[in-house]
Order: sequence, then C-alpha cells, then structure tokens
Amino acid sequence: QVQLVESGGGLVQAGGSLRLSCVASGSIFSINGMGWYRQAPANQRELVAVIRRAGSTNYGDSVKGRFTIFRENAKNLVHLEMNSLKPEDTAVYYCSADIRSSPSQTYELRYWGQGTQVTVSS
Repeated sequence: QVQLVESGGGLVQAGGSLRLSCVASGSIFSINGMGWYRQAPANQRELVAVIRRAGSTNYGDSVKGRFTIFRENAKNLVHLEMNSLKPEDTAVYYCSADIRSSPSQTYELRYWGQGTQVTVSS
C-alpha cells in the first residue's frame, strides 16, 4: 500500500508565494515521475508540473516562470515552489507519483494524494 500526503496549502494574497510538499510512503521500490496537478471548481484536472527521477521537468503553460518543481529522491519528497501567485491559481492541488512497489513489478502505478487547497485572494 502506498500513501501520498500533501502539505503547505493555504490562503495567500496575489503576488505572494507558497511551497507545497508531498511525501510518498509505504510499499515503494522505486519512483519515476512525481508531479502536481490542480483542479478548480467546474474545471478539469490540469497539469501543473512533473519531474522525473533524473530531474527533467515539464510545466503547464500558465505556470511557467512562476512555479518550480523539485524533489528529494532519498526522502520520496516532491515540492512545488509557487511564486507570483494569481487568483486564477486558486484550486485544489494534487500530488502524483508513478511507483513500482517491488523489483518484480515491471510496470508503474500512478498514485494520488488527497489534495490540498490553495486560495489566492485579489
């Protein structure tokens, strides 16, 4: 069994900053991609940022230049540094991780956290 637990959400004024963190625990042999997605009311879940184990990253167009994703592989942690926040960044942010639970498991399963609310006031 694998768990992802997010932390760091909250209320911030426009132009401010927040850091989200997510830790994976449980039956983990290896983690490839880790990422952040978000979902605002009445919207579909969208990619914010992903980072692969080797460090390559991809960002959603709306957050490029403002958000930075980074990870600590030894601790199964991924962080999202969010700067210059805008009201349109308001959403529930979800952590994801692509995990193999044992050496014999040849495929990765994607796990999700429970989500953390980020609210940006104007």
